[in-house]
Amino acid sequence: MKKIEQTRHLISFLMLMVVCMIGGTSHAQNEDAKKMDEQLQMKVQELYQQFESQNRDREFQKAAETLSKALQLKDVPTFHYLRGRVQFCLGQFEASVKSFDAYVKAAPNAESRQWERGISMYYARQYKRGAQQFELYQTFHDQDVENSVWRFLCMVPETGVKKARAVMLPIENDRRIPMMKVFEMYRGTATPQDVLNAARRGDPDASTLKGRLFYAHLYLGLYYEVLEKDALARKYIKLAADKSLTGHPGINTYMWDVARVHWERLQVMPKRK
Repeated sequence: MKKIEQTRHLISFLMLMVVCMIGGTSHAQNEDAKKMDEQLQMKVQELYQQFESQNRDREFQKAAETLSKALQLKDVPTFHYLRGRVQFCLGQFEASVKSFDAYVKAAPNAESRQWERGISMYYARQYKRGAQQFELYQTFHDQDVENSVWRFLCMVPETGVKKARAVMLPIENDRRIPMMKVFEMYRGTATPQDVLNAARRGDPDASTLKGRLFYAHLYLGLYYEVLEKDALARKYIKLAADKSLTGHPGINTYMWDVARVHWERLQVMPKRK
């Protein structure tokens, strides 16, 4: 009996040792995992900082590649959104749409805010999806003339100018000059000259006028393009894509890139007869 009791004590001791060893191993593994996670986070943060620098310097190809590397390490939803933007700036429209789609899939609550996604869909010729995106954006911000115009542009290839004009998303109070006049032009109740006159309203200083004329020229160019007046479309898109406007405080940088990308696209497209 004593021998059996001794054996039991030995077994209990051995079992306790095993438990302690397992516990120690588990603790060590947790520490290793934590260290690896910290190293991963640091690497992802390093890549994001590289991206910010490259994007700021307008090195879009490098910026896109850096984001792709970061996404291979960690699937951060915002990185898909940022990659969609730089891919658009590179003229990679279908890839841009895919990146924006990945972002929306990961962050569905952000879908209504994705006007950039709608623009990429327009250039990728995904017109129906683009129109739907701008309709959704209207639920987020219902006083943005640009949103209404881009939805119109997406509808024209499917319905024609007349019908697209008749169902434009209603805008009543976009305070940016000359955006309400741009809206009226697309609705057919104002002329291109009215838009240019509105941009000069109130005798603005030179810098303010440049910002206003950028939007006037961009949307005049897009307007003339859907009317198949190519010479006038090229004239105004070229003015909007002027490199001297880069970084202008009154111009959304991404929208300037829209003008630039559109101008580059026009230069390689055959002119319509």
